[in-house]
Amino acid sequence: MKKNSLLKGLMSAAFLLGATLSAHAADTLAAVKAAGTLKVGTETAFAPFDFIDAGEHVGLNVDLFDEIGKELGVKIEWVTLPWDGVFPALEAGKFDVVAGPATITKKRMERYRFTPPLAEATIAILKKAGDQTISKPEDIAGKKIGVGKATSQLDQLKEFSETLPTKADIREYPAFTESYADLAAGRIAGVANSLPNIAFVAKQREGVFEVVLPPFGKKSYFGFIGLKDTDHAPLMDAIDAAMLKIKADGRMATLQKKWFGATFDTPDSVKDPAF
Repeated sequence: MKKNSLLKGLMSAAFLLGATLSAHAADTLAAVKAAGTLKVGTETAFAPFDFIDAGEHVGLNVDLFDEIGKELGVKIEWVTLPWDGVFPALEAGKFDVVAGPATITKKRMERYRFTPPLAEATIAILKKAGDQTISKPEDIAGKKIGVGKATSQLDQLKEFSETLPTKADIREYPAFTESYADLAAGRIAGVANSLPNIAFVAKQREGVFEVVLPPFGKKSYFGFIGLKDTDHAPLMDAIDAAMLKIKADGRMATLQKKWFGATFDTPDSVKDPAF
């Protein structure tokens, strides 16, 4: 009898624990819907994804999250801060998801959950317009090349540099905007960043900058970032479903064309990143 009572007790406790966890797991999505607001953290110095134009926060992320908000039935509230503070703030619960976007990497996937990719993130070189000394990626051998500090682009550039006869002289910058200024001033020969970013910069400053094609290194993708715990799973599932719907009905391609001048064929998910 005692064993049966104990077993029944354990089963009841397990049922109650499961019910509690199930209810708790839905809390984040339920809380967002109850508030009617999805809080999104990002920096505003990563054109064309997030940047300030004439005092207004604009970019592909703004347009895309507007569409995600429509699918979820909530408004979007932006929380802007420097990039190096984005991940700690996410973990501290200052917002629900990070726009960024961030390159999907193995190391980041160990800690965070990524949405479906919204663009290709493969690295390429931006040079001064008319610079005949760089016509292909390998021509950066021995040259001063700027790149963002603590970025996946830095890792990709270092890996590529190791394959060159003479390593590139890599200069790390706190923000890419500073590296573009140094490139324009002739203090460095090029900037390594993801193709969508430098394509946008070259388009904005036609006659000043040019993109060196093709991109180099392993193909990678940008995604939005959320927490990887059970509590946030329903919310991230809902955002994933919204993004896949937006991709399927052509809204994603329309936004890519608007901000990049081209569309990207991206997978629905990335299970095994190149980096």
